[in-house]
Amino acid sequence: MIGHNLGGRYEILTRIGGGGMALVYKAHDVLLNRNVAVKVLRQQFVHDEEFIRRFRREAQSAAALSHPNVVSIYDVGQEEDTHYIVMEYIEGHNLNEIIQERAPLQAEEAVRIAMQIADALEHAHQNHIIHRDIKPHNILIGKNGRVKVTDFGIARAVTSSTITQTGSVVGSVHYFSPEHAKGVSAGEKSDIYSLGIVLYQMVTGRLPFLGESPISVALKHLQETFEEPRKVNPHIPQSVENIILRALRKDPAERYASAREMLYDMDTCLKPERLDEPKIDFAPDDDLEETRVMPAIRPGDFKPAAAVAADRSAPTPPERKQTSRQEEEKTAENKGWKKPTAIIVSTLVALGLIIWGFMWLLDKLDTPEVTVPYVIGENEQTAIQMLQEAGLKVEQPAKHEYNDEVEKGIVFDQSKQNMTVKEGSVVAITVSDGPEPATLDNYVGQSIEEAREALIALGADEQRIDVREEYSDDVEAGVIMEQNPAPNSEIVPSETDFSFVVSKGKETFEMPELVGKTLEEAKKIIAEYGLTLSDEDILYEESFEYEKDVVIDQTPFAPKEAVTKGAAISLRVSAGIPKDAKQYQFNVDISPAVNGQPSEVVIVYSDSRGENMEEKHTITKREVFPVTVVLAPNSEATISVFRDELPIDTASISYDEIVQGESSSVIASPIDEGEAEAPPAGTGEDNGNGNGNGNGNGNDGNGNNGRGGDESGGDGNDE
Repeated sequence: MIGHNLGGRYEILTRIGGGGMALVYKAHDVLLNRNVAVKVLRQQFVHDEEFIRRFRREAQSAAALSHPNVVSIYDVGQEEDTHYIVMEYIEGHNLNEIIQERAPLQAEEAVRIAMQIADALEHAHQNHIIHRDIKPHNILIGKNGRVKVTDFGIARAVTSSTITQTGSVVGSVHYFSPEHAKGVSAGEKSDIYSLGIVLYQMVTGRLPFLGESPISVALKHLQETFEEPRKVNPHIPQSVENIILRALRKDPAERYASAREMLYDMDTCLKPERLDEPKIDFAPDDDLEETRVMPAIRPGDFKPAAAVAADRSAPTPPERKQTSRQEEEKTAENKGWKKPTAIIVSTLVALGLIIWGFMWLLDKLDTPEVTVPYVIGENEQTAIQMLQEAGLKVEQPAKHEYNDEVEKGIVFDQSKQNMTVKEGSVVAITVSDGPEPATLDNYVGQSIEEAREALIALGADEQRIDVREEYSDDVEAGVIMEQNPAPNSEIVPSETDFSFVVSKGKETFEMPELVGKTLEEAKKIIAEYGLTLSDEDILYEESFEYEKDVVIDQTPFAPKEAVTKGAAISLRVSAGIPKDAKQYQFNVDISPAVNGQPSEVVIVYSDSRGENMEEKHTITKREVFPVTVVLAPNSEATISVFRDELPIDTASISYDEIVQGESSSVIASPIDEGEAEAPPAGTGEDNGNGNGNGNGNGNDGNGNNGRGGDESGGDGNDE
């Protein structure tokens, strides 16, 4: 859930609390740019229609409240199976945390807090909303000291399927009113009773009623009296104790008539003239069901009604002889003395036996009392040992329950605490089994992002979700191929490490360079890389630049571009030079600058295939280097020769000249064999002119052929 954008508006930042029914997150409202608190219904209740209906209705009712001491409800919504309430975010602590840390509180602080709660309750009651679950956990106190009451009406949304959830009743039964404990419809005065308990706990640091179970606590609300606050904390003013005593009357008619009346009483209770006011007195209850002490009924104190009636109606018997009557009276007198004596003796013996038996039983039952050690927060074995060392017995087996907030193996409840009991008494403990396990879904085939969001919503720690990527020819990139734990495993999301193997898609590699390779070489490379090339994808075209059967171009992947195995490749291959192209050969005949010593020769030429193409040679003697140029129609080829970086000769030929019959020529003739050193060849040019008809060719001083200026030239001489 963390990181999720709920409703397209509320970005969940972190979890800040939760109970048996819902989890509470701090979120950011991206629309209004403010922090909010979002209460999200737990997943196990999302299919309880009755719960959802009440949840919404009560949240909407609470949203109608507008009071500085009531947490404001901003929004109620649903996103798929997620039901949520958006409310005001309070930066601070709840009252329960403050009581645990600092109780008992000073009377002034406790009254100030209680007054703000009463003010909020008065506003709610005027709007016909009864809270029913006033307790320190639902009282928020901001950093500015402002008290905020939250969870109006939400407690009524508990169904029979959730009433036994840990904390749903146990956490509230200590604040129940007697009528609430009876199951009678609780009204405004039920909230006043709960506020009285909160005030009692703030000034004394303890609860008025404790018991071994929720039922025993509820019965104490109904039947027993509590220890008066000033006996627990003598520093409490009498006026403050009077408020508590009145708020905690078991008869609702004897409590404050309204939260406003209680608020007005608290407003003046700390004035000097009221601090030592007389203790409040209530008329005794005239309850026929109250237990009373009745006098003992002795034998002979009454006669059966029939006997009395017989005595009154029986006729007087006739007189007998005086002597006989006197004898009878004497006999009766003797019998009368003997009978009571026997009864008295028997009674005394029986009474003695009873007293002796009672004293014997008391002696047997007079076992010492021990204080029950507080074992909540201890591990199971340590808790059992602590209780046994205190002379107590532990109910076996120990009760185990799932608990999202308590580590596995830790005790989070005990049946007896904060009390003294007879040695040998049995104490029941409840041990956490950690968070309730869930059944892991099958995420194979889903995207890793979907799986990650689902696990986080389930309560998984994002840091414990490991993702490993592998190439796959069959599974799309970003899709889960394997998961661990396996699907349908029983897991505790917050304690489980998850690992996923996710597809990277098909493996990619850099496309090799095929341009300039022969077709056969290119086919071999394509096969080595697992690429495909069909005959239909080989296209031939004429080229001046590339020789026949050399790859000119590759598509659709350029060299070094990412490509996967099996990808189809297309090639354009040279079919050789165009049919109308012409070739011409220059024969570069050249000697070193000094015969026998090395010279570097550079031949630079340009034709239809490209510009300034070079050939380099190192010579120590005269050599001839043929250079073939290729010309397209209406083009020209040029060639230049350099020796030791010095220009030697330059020549050119046009396409039309080749068409007219030119096929080759010689340039840069060498020096004479006998010269040790000579000027560079070609420094003296023939004049190209003859004096008469001839073949138009002559020899220069170095023996090189020179072309005449026209066809009718004669012998030419160099200068």
